[in-house]
Amino acid sequence: MQRIGELAAFGTAICWTVSSMFFERATKRVGVLAVNFYKLVFAFGFLVVAGAVSRGMPLPLDAPRDAWIFLSLSGLVGFVISDIFLFTAYKTIGSRITLLFIALSPPLTAALGFLFLGETMRPLAIVGMCLVVAGIVIAVLGRRDPSVKARMSRDDRRGYFFALFSAIGQSVGMIFTKRGIGDYDALSGTQIRVLIGVVGFAVASVLAERGRNLRAAVRDAPGMKATFNGAIFGPFIGVVLSLYAVQQTNAGVVSTLMALSPVLIIPPTILLFKQKVRFLEIAGAIIAVAGSAVFFL
Repeated sequence: MQRIGELAAFGTAICWTVSSMFFERATKRVGVLAVNFYKLVFAFGFLVVAGAVSRGMPLPLDAPRDAWIFLSLSGLVGFVISDIFLFTAYKTIGSRITLLFIALSPPLTAALGFLFLGETMRPLAIVGMCLVVAGIVIAVLGRRDPSVKARMSRDDRRGYFFALFSAIGQSVGMIFTKRGIGDYDALSGTQIRVLIGVVGFAVASVLAERGRNLRAAVRDAPGMKATFNGAIFGPFIGVVLSLYAVQQTNAGVVSTLMALSPVLIIPPTILLFKQKVRFLEIAGAIIAVAGSAVFFL
């Protein structure tokens, strides 16, 4: 069963890699808020079906009060705030570089766990954090054309900051998730987070664009198709596989395998999108993932 869990964790990394490419394409067509809203609407529908099949309960009606409070906070921070930054980063610097910054999320989560949950950090974990940061810096610097003397563009700087803020938001959301999930069913707990995310993005869309972006997105068939496909691979299949992996094998192994997205996304970037990937970008991706591996040794 442990080997099956490891395969599920590797499958999660593949799903998140595929979903990031779909979401990058969709965001460029219909915008950040619309993609996130419909992504979570689709995912919630999938999770309702999965809950009905696995628990005989399509909605999390049996969730305790603490689960609703902290998982709602997790959905607000981890989905709404974090994903606004994440998808804006997809749009400005692309999914390949953005996923490198997301590799910061595991060590950041551990640091927050140390500060707020009393969890301990080993010296080796600090080494892993330093490797992740070093890998990100190398990849970001390696992305620039050495023959061009121009300074880093404003859009690039914004994209890097958005990707970093997204990683921080995911880490904070994970702390809320850990505090709220307890012994409650993880799939139903995900439903609560996604439901709050849907409400949050609906409110954000109304405040920012009076909902016009949501109506316009429905008329963009390619954008909605990419959003639908991304929702299948990311918030639905990816989440289900990650939960199954955690149940079947060591959490450190799962986290390390799921952190492979920055490396897995390089081949399709070259083969499908015909993008030029420099040596330092590949080296930075490998170092960042190695840092995650060291962190969980």
